[in-house]
Amino acid sequence: MIKSILSALLLTTGILSIDSPGNVPATNKSNDTLKESLARGQQVYAANCASCHMAKGEGIPSTFPPLAKSDYLMKDQKRAIRTVLHGLSGEITVNGDTYNMAMPGYDSLSDQEVADVLNYIQNSWGNKAKPVTPAQVKAERKK
Repeated sequence: MIKSILSALLLTTGILSIDSPGNVPATNKSNDTLKESLARGQQVYAANCASCHMAKGEGIPSTFPPLAKSDYLMKDQKRAIRTVLHGLSGEITVNGDTYNMAMPGYDSLSDQEVADVLNYIQNSWGNKAKPVTPAQVKAERKK
């Protein structure tokens, strides 16, 4: 019992981490990392994307395409990265509807911020995708 109390105390103070050996249960680091990325990405989304694509990714009909359950967004992760970095102009079709508005690029965002916002968008509102990494963003930034 004393060992459990001591472990709890050390965990809450940060002296002991959940990765320390012993009887402290381990967590799934990749899930924790994705959760952290989603939380950061939500902040980036609110600051840069929500004014056009709306708070829940529903977009504005005939003006700004939805990101929620978006076939266009989910089809090609590399294209999604390039779109955030470099913007997009010209006609596109999203979920059967045509859009033709320009989207600015956000190349001033860091590789981590771009990965985070895409992780948030691609794993919210009915979307489900594998995580985007800063290394993937860095590779697409050069294109």
